[in-house]
Amino acid sequence: MRKIVIVGGGYAGFYTAWKLEKTLRRGEAKVVVIDPRPYLTYQPFLPEVLSGAVEARHAAVSLRRNLHRTKIVAGAVTTIEHGRKTVTVRPTQGADFEIEYDVLVVTAGAVTRTFAVPGLTEQAIGMKHVEEAVAIRDRLLTAFDEASVLPPGPARQRLLTVTFVGGGFAGVEGFAELLSLANKLLSFYPELTPSDLSFHLVEAKHRILPEVSDRPGQWVVSQLEKRGAHVHLDCSMVSAVDGHVVLSNGIEYDGELIVWTAGNAAPQLVRNHTDLPVNAQGRLLVRADLRVGTDDEPIEDAWAAGDDAAVPDLAASVAGTYTVPNAQHAVRQGKLLAKNLRASLRGRAPKEYVHHSLGAIATLGLGTGIFQFRGLVIKGFLAWLMHRGYHVLAVPTWDRKIRVLAVWLTAVFYGRDIVSLASVQRPREAFVTEADVPREAVASTAARS
Repeated sequence: MRKIVIVGGGYAGFYTAWKLEKTLRRGEAKVVVIDPRPYLTYQPFLPEVLSGAVEARHAAVSLRRNLHRTKIVAGAVTTIEHGRKTVTVRPTQGADFEIEYDVLVVTAGAVTRTFAVPGLTEQAIGMKHVEEAVAIRDRLLTAFDEASVLPPGPARQRLLTVTFVGGGFAGVEGFAELLSLANKLLSFYPELTPSDLSFHLVEAKHRILPEVSDRPGQWVVSQLEKRGAHVHLDCSMVSAVDGHVVLSNGIEYDGELIVWTAGNAAPQLVRNHTDLPVNAQGRLLVRADLRVGTDDEPIEDAWAAGDDAAVPDLAASVAGTYTVPNAQHAVRQGKLLAKNLRASLRGRAPKEYVHHSLGAIATLGLGTGIFQFRGLVIKGFLAWLMHRGYHVLAVPTWDRKIRVLAVWLTAVFYGRDIVSLASVQRPREAFVTEADVPREAVASTAARS
């Protein structure tokens, strides 16, 4: 029985393991998934986690609950040595250890791409994981509570100033959803006015949403600006030291919340800690059939898919193009990869990955969205309904589909939940503060919690 090790439990890794379980005969292969997180993050729901339209846990799909015949290893792969057919795993607790394999599948995804901007790593937060989306939402809700007891002025303005850097789908959807939540929150805080809000979207290129054409992109900008947003195009953030944001267009302001969504990069594992071939961008060289290597030099028993893999886009009009690193491709590559692994185990030839885009769709806050497929553009409420319909069908498992639908239906009658649980990031603070111990010990212990 051959041992298939899958590095990463994201879209591509989860679907590969999920489909293998359904199609492999018992005893045909042993499948192992290695990931430090025990769940798949359904990233298209993260913008709605920000606004409270989707509960945080409903955007996470448990690996152990759904992969019944797969061994789940909780840890991060730090090194791949395909020459020895061995991966090194670093668990949260304990020493590193090695796992041997017969067949390797690398679906390690991508990490947030950052630049050497002063203050960025100290002040900003990403938006690739559920924990980050929850933290962003809680910070905004907490900021409203804190600002409501302050007089008008710089301190209140700083609390209610939000900056998103990156005008791709993740940045625009997250920005629009958080802006929609903020405008709704004003009705619960009579002490605050729309002029207290200051939302900034910063994009280095001349337009946002590169997956849609120019005119729909301009329409999105106009919609955001009508809601009071400041959209800075052809602009970058050059400093964020102590929350003082400096933009390349000369604008400066103080902001409490900075969200960085300026693109993806291959993880360190793929870029620097493997003997498998990578391209200039640090992504794995992959053939159209998802085997690692080139057409002339395939790597035996090594496969890859998803954001960490440079998969040739056979549906593109320009030769030499790679598939865009997004969920649409990762899911479909994972499904094909499971079929190709099964075919390889049974001595059959794998199939090449060819996928024609289904179009681009985005939510822009409650009741507004945009969809484009070639020349067809749909805006507003209908596009928003299409967005919700597509993603409730696309999120894996009926468990998650039903839970998400239930929250959406509840919100129709009662609105979004506006409770902040920021204190969960300091779970022992209340206990320690109220304990009967000297004040100096309380301060020291609370800081550590």
